[in-house]
Amino acid sequence: MIIDLERFITEERPRWNELERLLDRLANDAAYRFNVASARRFHYLYQRTSSDLVKLGTYGAEPALTHYLEALVARAYGEIHETRKRPHRLAIGHWVRNVLPQTFRRHIAAFYVSLGAILLGCFFGSVFVLNPEAKQTILPYAHLQIDPAERIEAEREVYERAHERGIDPLAGMKAQGTAFYIINNTRVSFITMALGMTWGVGTIAVLFGNGVLLGAVCMDYVRAGEGVFLTGWLLPHGATEIPAIVIAGQAGLLLARALLGWGTRDPLSERMRAIGPDVVTLIGGVTLLLIWAGFVEAYLSQYHFVVPFWLKIGFGLVQLVLLFVYLYRSGRAAEMQAAANDAQHTESGAA
Repeated sequence: MIIDLERFITEERPRWNELERLLDRLANDAAYRFNVASARRFHYLYQRTSSDLVKLGTYGAEPALTHYLEALVARAYGEIHETRKRPHRLAIGHWVRNVLPQTFRRHIAAFYVSLGAILLGCFFGSVFVLNPEAKQTILPYAHLQIDPAERIEAEREVYERAHERGIDPLAGMKAQGTAFYIINNTRVSFITMALGMTWGVGTIAVLFGNGVLLGAVCMDYVRAGEGVFLTGWLLPHGATEIPAIVIAGQAGLLLARALLGWGTRDPLSERMRAIGPDVVTLIGGVTLLLIWAGFVEAYLSQYHFVVPFWLKIGFGLVQLVLLFVYLYRSGRAAEMQAAANDAQHTESGAA
């Protein structure tokens, strides 16, 4: 029973306003999702407002306020008990600026494990290739088994003849090359991710194998004194392609962790459902990176003696720095704001 109506309204209105703000945010921001603390706060505000509505109804006054609270409770009830799926709004900008980099940072430990696997492979590959007999096994492609200096000299002659004739040495090959690079690299990345279902063993093996190949090629060219050529060839597209494969490994390790159930007693179905959106987000980012890398490899990396090496290397370094800044810095402001809101909701609930 309400003794002092004016005091009752004054004390309770901040909670009504807070509930209304949360409802408006749910309605206006399709990407917004409650965490545990904010969901509990929302449910508390719903219960408190429902109780206030009952008390106000017994008072038999303030019809405008009663209608307002009825609408507020009805909206909150609909959000809590909604069974239909929310319509997905196209929010690519928000996904790129916030969701993808935040997801990457949330699982940064898995990224470092993935990176460690490929770097370990690079080390072993660079050591094994020093043995001429092992080179035939480590480098399965015929064009990689010949001496790097001989291969580069042969390509130089091809480019010089094309220059003398005034033709593009890669004419008619760039579109086909782009498609091949995108399809091949995407296939490797998806396999790396999917092999997380082998409790991560397959993911680590693929990463290690790719690292062995990369390390062997790099060491072979460096030993031949062709380090500048190698850097100008690999860095423009490798600045995004190699991180993409490592992130695919990160997604695979998330699947492995969900299967193993580290740090949780939730059933397998719940663990897979919880990790699913993050895995999809990471592999979506991988796909975008590999599409870009495919175009760069076909239209820039393969022009060995047309575009200056320093320009190609500089372009690759800029890409690498921008990607690092994006993954580690983008979406920080949104994270801090969400953390502040959650802390405020938690404090309000405790009060």
